[in-house]
Amino acid sequence: MNPLKFTKYSNAYMLVYIRESDKEKIVCDLEETDINEDLKTRLRKEDEDKENKKKEKAEAHMFTTFKVARDHDLAAQIGRDMFFDLVDYEKIHPIRVLKDMPFNQVKEEFSKEFGIPVHSQRFWWWSKRQNNTYRPTRPLTQQEESYTVGQLKDAAIRMNSSELRLYLEVVQENHLTLASRTKDDILLFFKLYDPEKEELRYVGNLLLKASSKPSDIVPKLNEIAGFQPDEDIELYEEIKFEPNIMCEPVDCDVSFSLNQIADGDILCYQKRCSLDQHRHPNVSSFFEYVHNRQVVHFRLLEKPKQDDFSLELSKRSTYDDVVEKVAQHLGMDDPSKLRLTQHIPHLQQPKHQYIKYRSIDHLSDMLLLRNPNQMSDILYYEILDIPLPELQGLITLRVAFHQATPNEVLFHIIRLPKGSAYSDLIDDLKSKVKLSRSDAELRLFQVNNNKIWKVYQPTEKIDAVHDPNVPLHVEEIPEEEKSAGPRDRLVHVVHFFKDNQHIQYYGVPFFFLIREGEALSDIKVRIQKKFEVPDEQFLKWKFAYVAYNRPDYLQDSDIVLSRFQQKNIYGPWEQSLGLEHSDMPTKRANQMKWRQNP
Repeated sequence: MNPLKFTKYSNAYMLVYIRESDKEKIVCDLEETDINEDLKTRLRKEDEDKENKKKEKAEAHMFTTFKVARDHDLAAQIGRDMFFDLVDYEKIHPIRVLKDMPFNQVKEEFSKEFGIPVHSQRFWWWSKRQNNTYRPTRPLTQQEESYTVGQLKDAAIRMNSSELRLYLEVVQENHLTLASRTKDDILLFFKLYDPEKEELRYVGNLLLKASSKPSDIVPKLNEIAGFQPDEDIELYEEIKFEPNIMCEPVDCDVSFSLNQIADGDILCYQKRCSLDQHRHPNVSSFFEYVHNRQVVHFRLLEKPKQDDFSLELSKRSTYDDVVEKVAQHLGMDDPSKLRLTQHIPHLQQPKHQYIKYRSIDHLSDMLLLRNPNQMSDILYYEILDIPLPELQGLITLRVAFHQATPNEVLFHIIRLPKGSAYSDLIDDLKSKVKLSRSDAELRLFQVNNNKIWKVYQPTEKIDAVHDPNVPLHVEEIPEEEKSAGPRDRLVHVVHFFKDNQHIQYYGVPFFFLIREGEALSDIKVRIQKKFEVPDEQFLKWKFAYVAYNRPDYLQDSDIVLSRFQQKNIYGPWEQSLGLEHSDMPTKRANQMKWRQNP
C-alpha cells in the first residue's frame, strides 16, 4: 500500500503578484452572477458527490451485501460460461441493504423487483461438499427467515462462508404456493444434453419424493425438453469434476434414495443414442471433452514470437495424438518428422531442450509448468527432413567451415551416429567442401564470447549433448604451421573495439603462427595479406597484447612473442593478440561473409 496519498485537483493555479496600492482596483467581490452556469452546475455536482461519499463512508458499518442466485442466473451461465456445478457467484451482482433489515422485508423487495409473490419464494443455503462441489443444501427455516440480513450473514460466516449466498426456489407453475417440505422431499436440478449439437443447458428444478423412482419423472422430463412423451432417455448424475470427472448413469428403476441422490444433486439427461452415432454420444463423454479440452497455440521454432496456428486438443491426448493433429493441420504425411519444444512463460521463449520422441505421455504434461497449478498453452514445432526417432540416434552438429577464400564462412549441418569421433566429422566434412589441396588437414575449435575456447583433437569423442545451435568452427591448417620451429608459437587472435573504456569482443577469432623474434611490423604484413585489407583501412587497426580483457598496445618494433611468455595465465584463451577496430562493427573490412550450405 502506498503510504503517500495525493489528492487530485481539477483546477489549475497561477500565482499573481499585486501591488498593494492597486489592490482595490484589481480585487473585487465575486457575485454568483459572475460564475458561468455550467461551472456552477459542475461545482454543485462535485459537492453532492463529496457529500454522498462522506455519507456512505460514515454509514458503511450500517450496511452489508449478499447474493441470491435464481434459475435465470443458472440458465444464463450453464452451457456458456460454465458446464459443471450450478452457478459462478463471482458473476452474481451483490445486493446492498441495511444490516438490520428483516429478511422478510427482503422477500417483499424481491416480489416488487421480480414479480415473485412472497408465498412463492423459498431461499436455500449453499454449502461446499467434501468433493469440492457447491450445491444448495437446505432451505432457510422459519426462524432464520425472521432474522435480519446481518444475522443471516453472521450465520453464513459461522458455516465457513465468506459471504451470504442464497438460492431462490420459486413455486412451480402448477402449484399455488410452495409445498411444505417433508423429510422425504428432495430438490433436484436438471441439465439437458444434446449430443447432436454438443450443447448442454439448464432446464430447471423439481421437488420430488426420495422414495420415488427416476422412471416416474420421465414423462415430465420429456415435456420440459420438448420430446415425445414416450421418448427413451438416459439419466446421469453429475457428481464431481475435480480433479477428475465423475458422472455416472442413474438406475431409473431404483428409488432416488437407493441411488443416493439427495437435495442439491444434479441430474443430466439426453435422448438415448448409439455410441458411434456422435463424437460425444453421452453426457459423460461430453463432460470429459469439456473438462480436458485445451486450445494450444503452435509457433514455428524459427519464429518464436508469433503464433502460427491454434488447435483445440484434449489434455489427455497422447504424444502420438498431438503430433498427428499437427501433421494433419500442416498437410504432412509423416507425423514422426515433427519435433516439439515446450514454452518458458516468464522468458517468453522455447526451452533449450526439445521433447524427445514419445518421452512425454500426455498433452497436459507437455504444457505443465514447474508450478503444478499452472499450465502454458504454447508449443513450438519444427519440420524435420528425417523421422525424429532416427534423428535422436544421431548427433546433429552445425559446422562453420572457414574457406580458403578470406572472410568467407559456409555453414553445414552434419549428422553422425552417437559415439563418433571428431575424425568422423572431418571425413564427412571433407566430402562436402572444396579444399585448397587434397592433402589439407583440418582443425576444429569452439568459439565462446568471440574468443577461442577449445581445440578438439580428431581422436576425441563428440559430446552427445552438444548444442546443435552452437556451431563448431573448422578451418584448413596453413602450410606454414607445418614448418614451425620449436620456439615459434600458435596464438589466438581476437577482434575488439572500445566501448566506454571497456573492450568488447566481436567477430570470429583465428589462429596465427608467430615466429621467434618476429616484430609486430612483420606480423602486420602477414595479417594484412591474410585478410586482403586495403592500406587505408588497415592503418586504422591497432594491435595489442590482451590478457584478462586488458589491452597492452604494441609498437611496430615490439617482439610479440616476448609478451606471451608471462606466467600465471590460466589458459590460452586468457591471452591473445588483439586487433582493435575503431569503426562500427557492421562496417569492418574483416567482417565474415556467412553462407548456408544449400
